[in-house]
Amino acid sequence: MTTTLMTYAGPGEPDALVTRTGGTPLGPAGAVWPRCATCGGPMQFLAQIILDGLGRPIVQGHTHVGHVMAIFMCQNDPGMCDEWSPTAGGNRALLFPSEALRPIPAPEPDDDEGVLRLGVVNAVSLVSSPSADYFSAREEWGNRSGNSLGNVLGQLGGQPDWLQDDETPTCPTCSQPMNLVAQFEEGPDHATAMNFGGCGTAFAFACGPCTQAAFLWQC
Repeated sequence: MTTTLMTYAGPGEPDALVTRTGGTPLGPAGAVWPRCATCGGPMQFLAQIILDGLGRPIVQGHTHVGHVMAIFMCQNDPGMCDEWSPTAGGNRALLFPSEALRPIPAPEPDDDEGVLRLGVVNAVSLVSSPSADYFSAREEWGNRSGNSLGNVLGQLGGQPDWLQDDETPTCPTCSQPMNLVAQFEEGPDHATAMNFGGCGTAFAFACGPCTQAAFLWQC
C-alpha cells in the first residue's frame, strides 16, 4: 500500500481544471458561491479536487474525470462560525459533474466586500510514497527529495492522519461512512495559507454514489 502526496509545484492557473488550492472555483451553470450559515457572508474558496466517476481522487492523468469537488470555508470572523465542523454550516464541500464547467461567479460587487481569497494559486504535483501512512510518507519524501515538509500540501485518498479523535463523517443520504478524498495542510507560505487554526490539518470526504461531500479540520 502506498500514499499519494500532494506537493507544492509552484504557482498555478486560477481557473484550470486540475487539483489545486486557491484560484476560482469551477461548477456547472447556475452554481452559487456558498455563504456561511452563521454569519451569512460569502465563504473563502480553498481548493479544487478532480475525481473519477465513482467519487475517488484522480491520481493518474489519463483517468476519466467524473466529478469536481470545490471546498469553501468561512473566514469572515475566524473561530466564530464553527468552520471546523462538517455539519455546522461554516464550510462547504460541493461535488459537481465535470461536464460544461465554468467559473462560479463571486457575489455581486455591492456584496463583494469581505469576500476573502487565498493570495496565491498553488499547483499540485502528485508523488507516490511507499509508506502506507501519511505521516511516514511525508518524512520519507522529505528525506528522499531534500525538500521542506512545508511543501507537502497533503495527500489524495488513503487513510486520514487524525490529530484528534476519528471524525469520519457519515453520508446524509445512505448513512454509510464517507471515504477520504484528500487531507490538506495549511500551505507553504504563512502569508497566504489556509487557516486551520495555525497548526491544523483538514479533511475532505465524499460518498461517490450519493454525490455527497463533507469537510472538517482539526488542530
